Amino acid sequence: MGKFVITKRTNGDFQFNLKAVNGQVILTSQGYATKAGCENGIESVRKNSADDAQFDRKTATNGKAYFNLISTNGHIIGSSEMYESTAARDNGIESVQHNAPDATVENLI
Repeated sequence: MGKFVITKRTNGDFQFNLKAVNGQVILTSQGYATKAGCENGIESVRKNSADDAQFDRKTATNGKAYFNLISTNGHIIGSSEMYESTAARDNGIESVQHNAPDATVENLI
């Protein structure tokens, strides 16, 4: 089972990372002004990750593949790392879909 890890950025914003069972970060959130907002973001990932259409598959200008998870209101909830191939990116999406629904929450603040 994966886990969401809540941390605080140097600018004071809260963020979370979704980590797979092996500890690899598979999704990083935007910054949130409050911890409650960050926790709401986690719930949005749980909800939206079930719908493949909410994953915006992208290719960066350097040719690397990545994805954003989009909420139903059109905002980016989280982004992936850069992948060497579209197949690796698609595996990352599958990992989010598999890990997010039942992931525990670890608060490091």
